[in-house]
Amino acid sequence: MLNIVLLEPEIPANTGNIGRTCAAAGCALHLIEPLGFHLDERNLKRAGMDYWHELDVRRYLNFEDYLEKNPGARLHFATTKARKTYAGESYGPDDHIIFGKESAGIPEDILLRYPDRCVRIPMASDTRSLNLANSVAVILYEALRQNDFPGLEREGQLHRHTWEEADT
Repeated sequence: MLNIVLLEPEIPANTGNIGRTCAAAGCALHLIEPLGFHLDERNLKRAGMDYWHELDVRRYLNFEDYLEKNPGARLHFATTKARKTYAGESYGPDDHIIFGKESAGIPEDILLRYPDRCVRIPMASDTRSLNLANSVAVILYEALRQNDFPGLEREGQLHRHTWEEADT
């Protein structure tokens, strides 16, 4: 199972949205404290809709606690400071993709420990960054694509009609 890791997230609506994406993608969500909100906040629940109870959420006291409890995890760090893009990276089915807090990203002292594991989403030079929830979705779905969307439904169903009607 792929893992999304949020390092000190600050905005509950972003984390709720990311939680909903993780539930839909069959991924675990790891939250590294301090959090900028409480997990019972209304904005978090509203953004996560009714999917929050289905989500595998794991919490950690700090980054070192996360590393200690996930020994051997293959890490990828999403940062605007990376030298290579997320699309050029190879993602395994159990990898951990780490995102920093909205106001500052991942601390540079952490990035320097893993220079070959840092990836970025290409964007215009005058743009500081993308929304955190959007960034998670972009990179997560590339990782899922590379792993052939494990366990996910590939074909949707119409509500009042069938696709076979279009074939006739």
